[in-house]
Amino acid sequence: MTLTRTGVGDVDAPSFTVEDRFRTMIADAAFPCVGAKSAAAKGLLQVTRARDITSAWNDLQITHDLLEWSWRYKNDQDGLRSFAVIFDTPCDLSEVEFERAMWQRLQSITDKDMWLGQSRDDRVSADPDDPHFSLSFGGEAYFAVGLHPNASRPARRFERPAIVFNLHDQFERLRAEGRYERMRERIIARDVALAGTPNPMLDRHGATSAARQYSGRAVAETWTCPFKDPRV
Repeated sequence: MTLTRTGVGDVDAPSFTVEDRFRTMIADAAFPCVGAKSAAAKGLLQVTRARDITSAWNDLQITHDLLEWSWRYKNDQDGLRSFAVIFDTPCDLSEVEFERAMWQRLQSITDKDMWLGQSRDDRVSADPDDPHFSLSFGGEAYFAVGLHPNASRPARRFERPAIVFNLHDQFERLRAEGRYERMRERIIARDVALAGTPNPMLDRHGATSAARQYSGRAVAETWTCPFKDPRV
């Protein structure tokens, strides 16, 4: 099986749902993120559907789902886990358009997190220019990974727009256990094997702001993050 532009390998039977195809993409041998593979294999990848990444239609439900995901993590911190939102439309966004829509959704659900009375995770920075920046939902810090059909990096391509939320704390735990660098090196090697070149936006966690990597688009040094946490 090979990772195709739609990210579904050679599995295209009508009986397969979008969620099935997303999990198939992650399970594909060519997919580089070993953390996502671990989460999926252990049943710790939650996939939810939304209508339109350019619309706020499902933002409140996404916020509620992220709160529950955060609270469940506080009660059980074993294993890598990921929370993915797959949007039905639109599927023809350019990288710039996807980036704009993704940050609109992240801003909207952050605003709703505050509206629901949730405090920001003070272990991380709320400043998107700070190397220690992370999003915060339900009191837990997250970083986001965007995927869409027109992504320039093969590992960021999927048939629908999607945002995957990963907990900041689980990577801090990997670092404390001495496992982070080894996992990072494996992901980079697999990504190079898939794309043929290193990802120009990939940097060590905590070296530069991860906000620059969220959408998957290669951004210039002058890029400004269109996000502000309303709690600061």
